[in-house]
Amino acid sequence: MTKARNRTKSVTAKVKPSRRSDAEHSMRQQPIYARTDYRGADKLAGKIAIITGGDSGIGRAVAIAFANEAADVVVLYHENDTDADETRVLVEATGRRCLTIKGDIGDETFCQNAVKKAYDVFRRIDILVNNAAEQHPVEKPEQITSKQLLRTFQTNVFGMFFLTNAALPHLRRQPGATIINTGSVVAYRGHDMLIDYTSTKGAVIGYTRAMALSLAPDIRVNAVAPGPIWTPLIPSTFPDEKVGNFGADTPIGRAGQPFECAGAYVFLASADATYITGQVIHPNGGEVVNA
Repeated sequence: MTKARNRTKSVTAKVKPSRRSDAEHSMRQQPIYARTDYRGADKLAGKIAIITGGDSGIGRAVAIAFANEAADVVVLYHENDTDADETRVLVEATGRRCLTIKGDIGDETFCQNAVKKAYDVFRRIDILVNNAAEQHPVEKPEQITSKQLLRTFQTNVFGMFFLTNAALPHLRRQPGATIINTGSVVAYRGHDMLIDYTSTKGAVIGYTRAMALSLAPDIRVNAVAPGPIWTPLIPSTFPDEKVGNFGADTPIGRAGQPFECAGAYVFLASADATYITGQVIHPNGGEVVNA
């Protein structure tokens, strides 16, 4: 069994280039996904949360934070069994249950089956976090192939639609049910190397606002739009020179860590946010955006 690690020591302004992999366990500088001084207050006691992309990065941080607030967690992940297993161990170290389900959220049948499995195990679903995403930087717009475009939208947008539709019948039965979508600061300021990814994140924000109107007052729908956060997506997709200075141009002067986003998800999922829907929280290091 992997030893649970909840670390919040130093947070540096620059990060070291990592090996080319989207696996969290292979990163030379590990993301910090939990605070050692965190004390939960049972804000999510008795609730069941589904988190996509929960095997690493922000998704893992949210899974641990939810567990620290007494929720049980269902982690959907694409392919990295090692990372998913570690997330499960970290969640279970809090005393909560964690179910991991492997598959592609871009496949509607998988989403339907995953929700069914989650419900069969826990008999309820209260919180859905649409967090999984992929990105493929290119130097020029014309380098975005139809295959890449379809794949990026399939994961980042279609998967969000598929999973939400599958979960809605269960969410509607739970008072205080919530949906939280992961957007990005690039939806507001753009990114010259991530045009297709930026477009999907703009869609996430639009989807959040439209669904909030559609589902109110029964289900609250909000989003979190992180700025530069040190996750496996960064060293696995950007060249080393960009990785080395990642996040240094923010007012805070460094990249954020996954745990620095997790509190926003806890807040939006909890009874502290019962009058909030259709909104976006921006943990982005101080960048001003036109929300």
